[in-house]
Amino acid sequence: MPFNSNQVNFFIRTMIDIKRLFLLLNFSFVIAQCWAQVAVKDSFKYAPFQVPSFGKIERIDSFASMYVDARNIDIWLPETYNDSTRYPVIYMHDGQMLFDTAYTWNHREWRVDETMHELIAARKLPPAIVVGVWNSGKMRHSDYFPEKPFNSLPQTTQDSVYKALRHTGQNYFFGKVQSDNYLKFLTTELKPFIDSTFRTKPDSMNTVIMGSSMGGLISIYALCEYPHIFGRAACLSTHWIGVGPKEKFPIPEAFQKYLKKHLPKSKYHRIYFDYGMVGLDSNYKTHQVLVNRIMKSKGYSKKNWLTKEFKHDDHTEVAWSKRLHIPLSFLFMHYKY
Repeated sequence: MPFNSNQVNFFIRTMIDIKRLFLLLNFSFVIAQCWAQVAVKDSFKYAPFQVPSFGKIERIDSFASMYVDARNIDIWLPETYNDSTRYPVIYMHDGQMLFDTAYTWNHREWRVDETMHELIAARKLPPAIVVGVWNSGKMRHSDYFPEKPFNSLPQTTQDSVYKALRHTGQNYFFGKVQSDNYLKFLTTELKPFIDSTFRTKPDSMNTVIMGSSMGGLISIYALCEYPHIFGRAACLSTHWIGVGPKEKFPIPEAFQKYLKKHLPKSKYHRIYFDYGMVGLDSNYKTHQVLVNRIMKSKGYSKKNWLTKEFKHDDHTEVAWSKRLHIPLSFLFMHYKY
């Protein structure tokens, strides 16, 4: 049956309206994608500001890097900070977990500002700057997993490690291991900025790096890779197993082989390790004992190395905050003011 002119015109108008609707929906989708990309890029920029109980924090929003994703940097300055004094610097990983329970994902924190204040007041620690380097979220494991030990694993093992899942069913890795790039970010981009912006003592014996769990791994790796930059390291609840405890990968052995070859001279460095005996931490003692043997074989002694066991501590910020004073006091023991 032939169409009359009114039917044809109606059909054409309908098709035009449908095309316009399609274009509008497509444009809206593109705009939504753009805003999503902006939101990811600026997610750190608009993160809540941590409020310390002591001292003050200066925030660098989305510190850009050629090597890793941009991230926030929180710089804690002691109450006595002034332009006529220079200060040691403590670089700490997982910077968003350090100062304020009101803004951490699990409402726990390291209580860094409280502990620093107490130790400084008791003259067990010199006034120092703390640089809280935020992790980048999904890429945390890729940033913190020591790259050279990882690359020493057989390719089939590497592939299996990448596929490992957390107990929640989520991946550990959302990209390739890139801790060498993370350390380039710390040493060639962030540290020069901190040293040029704040009143720091930039030499290695006044530059500390520390963290817990994967942050412990990347801290000892940083000291080994850049011994001329980091003179002291604190590694709390060091995650020697690399991924979950149910996995039986030869990751601890890879770390031990690396330390045998790359651990720097004891004369110029001071290192702290610890572990708990509850929960996830209960997996660490066996491997830490072997690392202790390596430390002794490399000439480390009680003057420049300490490993502590905490029988009742688990893998939480609460546990780390309770014993934070121990590594800080040890690393700055006999410090010359």
